[in-house]
Amino acid sequence: MRSRERILTNLEELYRETFDRAQTAGDQRRVEELDAAYVRDQLMLEILLDIRDLFSVAPAATAKGSTALEQLESLRRLTKLR
Repeated sequence: MRSRERILTNLEELYRETFDRAQTAGDQRRVEELDAAYVRDQLMLEILLDIRDLFSVAPAATAKGSTALEQLESLRRLTKLR
């Protein structure tokens, strides 16, 4: 499994390359779009990575043989407590 750091670094490199090209071309509208898209994608990716991390420890916290739906229900109950 790829580390959180590696995944976020790959995302940044992808956007940085495109951002630099748009900046060099003087396309301010594209620069602003890429900046907003990067922030949005980074946030979504971090949420997905948090969910991945929760599932990596969830089996230890649940009974053996529980289904993915049971694990999701446990996660839902856990997040409602906060």
